[in-house]
Amino acid sequence: MITPALQSFINRHKLPESYLSMAEQWFSPIISEFGEHYERDQSIQIIGINGCQGSGKSTLADYLCTQVKLQYDVTTVALSLDDFYLTRAERSALARDVHPLLAVRGVPGTHDIKLAINTINSLKAGEKTFLPRFDKSTDDRVAIEKCSMIEGPIGLIVVEGWCFGATPEPEEKLTVSINELERQSDAEGLWRHFVNDALAGDYQSLFNVADRRVMLKAPSFDRVFQWRLEQEQKLAERLKLSDAEQALSNIMGEDDIRHFINYFQRITEHCLFSMPEQVDHLYQLNESRAITHHNRLNSSS
Repeated sequence: MITPALQSFINRHKLPESYLSMAEQWFSPIISEFGEHYERDQSIQIIGINGCQGSGKSTLADYLCTQVKLQYDVTTVALSLDDFYLTRAERSALARDVHPLLAVRGVPGTHDIKLAINTINSLKAGEKTFLPRFDKSTDDRVAIEKCSMIEGPIGLIVVEGWCFGATPEPEEKLTVSINELERQSDAEGLWRHFVNDALAGDYQSLFNVADRRVMLKAPSFDRVFQWRLEQEQKLAERLKLSDAEQALSNIMGEDDIRHFINYFQRITEHCLFSMPEQVDHLYQLNESRAITHHNRLNSSS
């Protein structure tokens, strides 16, 4: 029998009930690890999730939080790197002062990493904490008074992000453009060097807060377009926008998405190559996003 909490989870993500049996099969080791640590010292735990756009990171984060809350009766919080983007005005200033491509949200250097770290530290301390939210339909941060607030002891924080845990590339890798965006808009490499330098800085401090890391590994970068398109279609459906309203919003169509994912190609491909041996749980996805294999790598109980 499905509990009300799990039914609510299914409804939130518009998932079939079969998702729950699949999730129990594959993700129980992560939840069991939480339980082993929690029963030993009751300390707050932080799990970081990496995966390319559309791979299921936010769904997994919510599932882990829902199950841990159910099984261990602790407060859980799911955070997304997407909610810590710089405001539209801040990115416009970066575009003016550093490079025009930085007006577009997504890559390292377009997040407020200090806000993310301060939010996590505040949650760990049990203080009254507002949870920042970013509205992709307006391409800007939601006003703080409209964000939810949480206070008191937390058992689990899950942080998910497409570049969570990514490491900077060697400088020599930055010399060659890898797609049309870089060739046409970053011929001198200023943007990609800025992004790489940002990733080498405060982002590593944020990634290091995670006690354990999980990767949902796509078969290749080629699948990102289709998965990202599905994300955007779900957003339009959730907002109940007509075709005319969608055209006036910041929700992207197919051509927009083909262009947009070029911003993420370099780091995504670097993650697919370099990250699998660095995470605690590696889940291999096939082209339809089904999990085909799980490697439990660095985890200890």
